[in-house]
Amino acid sequence: MDFLMSGLAACGACVFTNPLEVVKTRMQLQGELQAPGTYQRHYRNVFHAFFTIGKVDGLAALQKGLAPALLYQFLMNGIRLGTYGLADSSGYLHTAEGTLSPVRSAAAGGLAGVVGAYLGSPIYMVKTHLQAQAASEIAVGHQYRHQIFPPQSWKVALAAAMVSGIAVVLAMTPFDVASTRLYNQPTDVQGKGLMYRGILDALLQTARTEGIFGMYKGIGASYFRLGPHTILSLFFWDQLRFLYHTYTK
Repeated sequence: MDFLMSGLAACGACVFTNPLEVVKTRMQLQGELQAPGTYQRHYRNVFHAFFTIGKVDGLAALQKGLAPALLYQFLMNGIRLGTYGLADSSGYLHTAEGTLSPVRSAAAGGLAGVVGAYLGSPIYMVKTHLQAQAASEIAVGHQYRHQIFPPQSWKVALAAAMVSGIAVVLAMTPFDVASTRLYNQPTDVQGKGLMYRGILDALLQTARTEGIFGMYKGIGASYFRLGPHTILSLFFWDQLRFLYHTYTK
């Protein structure tokens, strides 16, 4: 659970910070191995870069490389924070007297960071290639032309559903947990619940007794169910509409 929660938390932040990562990548590649004043500055500062990218490449370009960025954040931070959390919960970070050991904490943090960065490096490379892609008039650095999915592929819809699913499960899982427990609680002869008075009471009792992680039980299953469920629902809806219009003409 430590790995999953750490990875999903990092992915949630990545959705909002990825446009800044696009701007950073472009500005770092601008004028690569060229003396100052010998090249055209497409991006004068952060705000000008935002405006230029949105105007020339379109607003969607500010989220270029989001899919590999999410995978990178999930993998790197899931491993980094999850490993450190396991070390902490296992007592490795504390001495025999129960005090926190700065040396052990630094060693555990460093090792977790190295492992996460090493495993995530290939994904980071793909992310950088995608974020550097730009229209010719504002292109900087080498322009790779990767294409993750063919146009009109069902994989595009699936990827979009999986990305949007991160925000959905982070926002909805506590309410899903509460509703599941409300439906499953024992009742008296009048059908009144014996454990919870309502959804707010279920949320409060769960958070107070089981902590924040208790409110996110089953989040992994919810997330990996959401993407396929969404794409299959849209696929069957589209096919049923096609069949209906075909045979009713």
